[in-house]
Amino acid sequence: MASRKSVLSTTISDGLMPVAEYVRMSTDHQRYSTENQSDAIHAYAAAHSMRIVQTYRDDGKSGLDIGGREVLKRLLDDVRSGRAEFKAILVYDVSRWGRFQNADESAAYEYECAKAGIKVIYCAEPFDNDGSPLSTIYKSIKRSMAGEYSRELSTKVFAGQCRLVRLGFHQGGLAGFGLRRALLDEQRNLKGESPRVS
Repeated sequence: MASRKSVLSTTISDGLMPVAEYVRMSTDHQRYSTENQSDAIHAYAAAHSMRIVQTYRDDGKSGLDIGGREVLKRLLDDVRSGRAEFKAILVYDVSRWGRFQNADESAAYEYECAKAGIKVIYCAEPFDNDGSPLSTIYKSIKRSMAGEYSRELSTKVFAGQCRLVRLGFHQGGLAGFGLRRALLDEQRNLKGESPRVS
């Protein structure tokens, strides 16, 4: 990684603004693969005279809170400490920044970046994150929608698992002592069993 001085001098010489990209994928959102996000972010950067100098990638991480998102924590630490060698952070959309259950948490992390002079830009959103009243309202709605999506998905998944348990199917983990896994078809006819363990 180049020093801050060399990054800024590169910006002056080639006219490209140094930026970072942040990509995140939770395991249940393949359409949001980090590669797809990165492709869109690179296209945005090229169209807006930006150079991506740093990539932060959270693979298979839930956006519900910052707890297990070590890469986002590192990004924020780089911003807070002044180590950030970029002037903006490119994120695919509001939900990739996070599906925080409290929309204020998402706003707080973005505010920390703004306070350090680093803008968060959502590349695939139909609004500019420019601080205008309209973009602020739209972003707040998107944050709330992202959190609500996760709450609804959690409720649906739990209801589905409960139904399978009521039907007598074991959910997750190893089969209990003395039991073996069995593969059934849609009519619940036995198709095969896992081998015995000696």
